Amino acid sequence: MSPLNAPARMFQAPVFAGRVPLSAGALTIATLTTTPRPLLPPGRGGFPCANKFLTQTAPPSMRRAGAHSDSPSRARATTLEATVNAVASPSLEQPSLPPHARALPTATARQRVLAVGLVGPGRVGSALLDQLRAARPRLARAGLDLRLCGVAASRRMWLDVDDPELNGRHDSAQTWRPSNLDEFVAHLRGNDGHHAMLIDCSASDAVASRYTEWLAGGVHVVTPNKLAGSGPMPRLQAIRAACESGARFRYEATVCAGLPVVQTLRDLLDTGDELLAVEGMFSGTLAWLCNRHDGSRPFSALVREAHALGYTEPDPRDDLSGLDVARKLVILAREAGWSLSLEDVDVQSLVPPELAALPMDEVMDKLHLLDAPMARHVAHAQTQGCVLRHVASLDAKGHASVRLAVLPQSHPFAHTRLTDNVVQFTTHRYRENPMLVQGPGAGPEVTAAGVFADLLRIAESLEVR
Repeated sequence: MSPLNAPARMFQAPVFAGRVPLSAGALTIATLTTTPRPLLPPGRGGFPCANKFLTQTAPPSMRRAGAHSDSPSRARATTLEATVNAVASPSLEQPSLPPHARALPTATARQRVLAVGLVGPGRVGSALLDQLRAARPRLARAGLDLRLCGVAASRRMWLDVDDPELNGRHDSAQTWRPSNLDEFVAHLRGNDGHHAMLIDCSASDAVASRYTEWLAGGVHVVTPNKLAGSGPMPRLQAIRAACESGARFRYEATVCAGLPVVQTLRDLLDTGDELLAVEGMFSGTLAWLCNRHDGSRPFSALVREAHALGYTEPDPRDDLSGLDVARKLVILAREAGWSLSLEDVDVQSLVPPELAALPMDEVMDKLHLLDAPMARHVAHAQTQGCVLRHVASLDAKGHASVRLAVLPQSHPFAHTRLTDNVVQFTTHRYRENPMLVQGPGAGPEVTAAGVFADLLRIAESLEVR
């Protein structure tokens, strides 16, 4: 039986040793030696130590996950507002909770300080800032003091987030400067010896090319940007070597947003298992299209609907080409120690050559070019009593592919919902019954949650400074 057709062991919302899922509303920070008390709900105090927090109304060009650039014509239209919460929420008296709910210890006299700088305040970056603000009181009680020290877009940056004098300023009165990543990281690092972390929510290769020097300088890096993990192998090797400084590089959200895919694979490997094969539906956009495409409507109509719902990239060809899925497969293969590059992946693009050749402003008017080939694909699947799914696979011989697959109704990939991502690991331990990780794999909130989880994993190992 091939790995693709093997039965799968469902593995959803796992709880790793010593960790509680974010959805459970409880976070555990390691190394604290204090007396547990009942978990309090998130307070309403502002996120930075100056009790203020960034929210953003971004132009459409920056609202895709990982957006980093904004055009000069839209610079004035971009509004970055500081919401002032000058008074933290008072302590709330809570009823006694059962022992299993007492996951958060009381604060220690000394807290670990983690300075955070965000690059790429698009949809994912803004969602992350919301999550950090909501969690900050909870984390402070656990001994972790998060301090947002700066936000950088492609042309402008704000380095004065923690300046209390800015509490009364709004909109254009805030102190913006031309973006300069050297100045940004120097400000983030400071000179008082605190821990520093740069979060890259852009989709910029130029930013990814700076990871090596930042890590070598002791700055932790967390990112959903796939370009470092799937780009040139020498650059990735340099990034890993730079971590010898003690800085950490984490990238869970590069594959399937907030699903614990990379961490699951890492745990399997760290405990002595060996990856034999991996298959998955890595694109929420293509999962949605395949789930909806039954031949009753033209495929182009579904693409337009997905585009209107914000499921696709501004240019739908970026999703339909399969290149983004191939990058995720490369990241997982490299995590398992296989030297796979994008050029090694056999990618079946769903974009006909005549559509691929068009300029972007003509694409939406020519989407009907997708209809005939996709109608043939779905008809072929239906005549066999099967379903059509977009699947990436890597087998034991190192052959990697991204393609449309005709799967039987009994296959676990046949029963995904909406934008679900699903990844199936076949390993020595899970050879007869592969391990499956499944759940929503698209959207700014779930992607931001994956980034946030990486931040917390790094914070667990920080010493008090």
